[in-house]
Amino acid sequence: MEEPSLQVCSPIPGRLVGLRQVPDLVFSGMIVGAGIAVCPLPQAQELTAVAPISGRLIKLFPHAFMIADGDQTVLVHLGIDTVKMRGDGFTCHAQENEILKVGDPVTSFSVKRIEKANYSPLCPVVVLDSTPLDLENLRPEGNQVEVGDLLFEIAGPVTNDSV
Repeated sequence: MEEPSLQVCSPIPGRLVGLRQVPDLVFSGMIVGAGIAVCPLPQAQELTAVAPISGRLIKLFPHAFMIADGDQTVLVHLGIDTVKMRGDGFTCHAQENEILKVGDPVTSFSVKRIEKANYSPLCPVVVLDSTPLDLENLRPEGNQVEVGDLLFEIAGPVTNDSV
């Protein structure tokens, strides 16, 4: 029996950008997994990133977080190279191991501070250890999304015991 697909929603409002266009080889090369990036709109100054899936917050840094739902883990990275900002401009609202629902606030961040520090505000949303073939109903690049809009779906893990 096939497991239901996991719906991954947008953690922030913005315009969709393909991972291959993200200026970081880890994301553009899909080394950690497949997904899409959300670029904050030009007028955005301060945003609150929310949980893109329901699950347990397994890792929380000021600039990134991971939420796990069963066998799938979604990584949200707030900007590129923003680890170098050492938390400046970021405020965490959740705690590791907390159970979150889609749309629960996780981290607020200053788009303007990221840009002022000469980093990209692009926010990759990636399912760890996935490939582009694992993604279904991927929203097209260039589309504008609001918080909570569906970005893509990923099928549940395939098991051999259902043969």
